[in-house]
Amino acid sequence: MAFPEPTDPAESRADVFLRYLDHFRAQAIDKVRALSDAEARTSRLPSGWTPLELLVHLTAMERRWIEWRFQGDPLPDPWVDQPEGRWQVPADATVADVLAGLAARGDITRAFVAKTDLDTVGVPGPGWDGTATLERVLFHMLQEYARHLGHLDIATELAGGPTGE
Repeated sequence: MAFPEPTDPAESRADVFLRYLDHFRAQAIDKVRALSDAEARTSRLPSGWTPLELLVHLTAMERRWIEWRFQGDPLPDPWVDQPEGRWQVPADATVADVLAGLAARGDITRAFVAKTDLDTVGVPGPGWDGTATLERVLFHMLQEYARHLGHLDIATELAGGPTGE
């Protein structure tokens, strides 16, 4: 998926956000898909996280921001990605499961954004006070993806995998 250039025509502000989210998500998936199963599950960093754990985190982050925080939906496990205070992959999850889970989460986000005005204010709930608009939430999600994609570049480079766009 090509990087969404600032000069590319877009139907709406929501379309711009979705293009960037889709791009960053696809880049993360492609980088981990290019690694062997062992490398996807191995950390080469002092902090100890693995590329696969990062994708589990991104999936949970998107779910938290859209469903738990913005929509105010109760989630029994909003921090499912870090049950013991650090990112983890469920013991029975395969690399393919994690990749498919992140892609599916993107489809859910895309469908929600397509039917929701960016100026809509979130619902207060257990995850936050609900005072931000959807546009602000999407902007936050973009920075989270961009930051972690940079981290993933380092991890995949150390593992001999792809970097950059």
